[in-house]
Amino acid sequence: MLLSKLDLIILFTYLIAIMIYGLWMSRSKNKNVSDYFLASKSLPWWIIGGSLIASNISAEQILGTNGSGYAIGLAIGGYELMSALTLIIVAKFMLPVFLDKGIFSIPQFLEERFDNRVRIIFSFILVILYVFVNISSIFYLGGLAISNLTGIPMLAGILGLVIYSASFSIFGGLKAVVWTDVIQAVVLLIGGLIAAGVALAALGEGNVLSGMANLYESIPEHFDMILGKSHPHYASVPGISVLVGGMWIANLYYWGANQFIIQRALAAKNIKEAQKGVASAALLKLLIPLIAVIPGMAAFALQADISTPDEAFPWVLSELVPIGIKGLVFAALVAAIGSSISSLVNSVSTISTLDLYKPIFNKNAKEKHLVKIGKITAAGALIIGMLTAPFLAILELDQAFQFIQEFSGFISPGIFVTIIFGLFWKGTSAKPALWVALLCVPLSVALFIFTELPFFYRMTISFVILSMLIVILSHFEKTNFNDNITEIKSGLLIAGVMLLISIPFSLRILIGDINLPQWIGIVVLFSNTSILFYIFKNKKVNPKAIKIDAQLFRTEPHFNIMSILVITILGCIYLCLG
Repeated sequence: MLLSKLDLIILFTYLIAIMIYGLWMSRSKNKNVSDYFLASKSLPWWIIGGSLIASNISAEQILGTNGSGYAIGLAIGGYELMSALTLIIVAKFMLPVFLDKGIFSIPQFLEERFDNRVRIIFSFILVILYVFVNISSIFYLGGLAISNLTGIPMLAGILGLVIYSASFSIFGGLKAVVWTDVIQAVVLLIGGLIAAGVALAALGEGNVLSGMANLYESIPEHFDMILGKSHPHYASVPGISVLVGGMWIANLYYWGANQFIIQRALAAKNIKEAQKGVASAALLKLLIPLIAVIPGMAAFALQADISTPDEAFPWVLSELVPIGIKGLVFAALVAAIGSSISSLVNSVSTISTLDLYKPIFNKNAKEKHLVKIGKITAAGALIIGMLTAPFLAILELDQAFQFIQEFSGFISPGIFVTIIFGLFWKGTSAKPALWVALLCVPLSVALFIFTELPFFYRMTISFVILSMLIVILSHFEKTNFNDNITEIKSGLLIAGVMLLISIPFSLRILIGDINLPQWIGIVVLFSNTSILFYIFKNKKVNPKAIKIDAQLFRTEPHFNIMSILVITILGCIYLCLG
């Protein structure tokens, strides 16, 4: 599908307008690291919420998830829906501690809780992941989408994305990124809802509500939220695993320990604004299946003439969206690409400057110098990502989202274990965390090479092994001192994490719901029991343990109302469609 001249005019007008606005937002001088990397810690809740959504949704997700909607149905939207609940948990239990510490980055928290070695190792890992996996793959898929829809060569499309992202992400820092994100979030939501609306209207002879009713009547099997083992796409959406198990590792890491996401909340005016912003993002997350799944399902019901499922959304644009509006919808795709890239670049800049350059090369660097280094590393991340992107064609990335998830899954269990135990268990210390940092990638790579286990199962096993490692090593750590107090609340919080992730995994193996040898289920269950035994028995405290006041977790009425609304909507969806 090629865009008409009118659509191209609308598209390029939008792009130029965003670039001008981003440059205008960059006009204020970034005098210190707080100005450049955390927007002077001045963000209101609505900026945080909009920026979180814009940074999270990218083109490969819209195209790929609509393709899954075409092939599988609404069940693929479970990943988006459960992200809404994850955001509430992160805002309630993790964000208050991060903001109370006044940190700029997740690696900085790791140093304050453990030591500089843990900070540096995870910083290197995150920078490599962001540049060579996230940025490069988004450039590749974005350039490919632009080429398919406009006729522009892919390399030219990638170069255009570099210029577009660089115009505000390098010079303006986080402030320019988040303020342009808000506009891009609005365009993304409007464009996506238009695409869903015209697809449903085509099914309902001009009436959107009739179209939704006809969609359900024509393909009721596509509305199943929990797929059974006999479903042909069970491997992609493995039934109850969407609600419990390894999915929670990916979600809690992504929303709670992922720098390019959490950085928006760290830049909030205060904890109240941060929590309201994250909760508003959770509410917006509930709309994403309308954008990223329904058009694909409608294409299936309309018997779209396509060769692969991933062509479902382009088919809707080509065949159903009118000229003129088509340019706006495509602008939404470009908005999704641009906001994701600029957010990633800003986070690479933050980690490279504050967590690698300063502690390793120039501990006494002045703030203006650090801002300069931040701009240089932002430019470097864009250039390296641009140069790496074309080589991904060799991998024939027809599943870019899965590509990102696989490589993110190599490090997410390690960072997640380190963060969760560092936050909520006073008995752990630097040396065990260092071993987790050193072994998390080799362990995940070994499971990837030597087993044929699905992605979620490998992450769960990594989580259990690394949790055992950090607990056992902490038990023998000499730097801890005995205070004769058992931390019941800490144990309950970690037990809650295990009830979401590894305990259901072991029980499902034992009852035959997961096709793995039962001895694996027994070992995992025994490991969970042992971990909790050590935690509840522990009376040792590390000198760098976090002392958390229970008052820190008290939330405001606005946040509570939004949280209840999110949980109620999710409950209704799964009760009605599960």
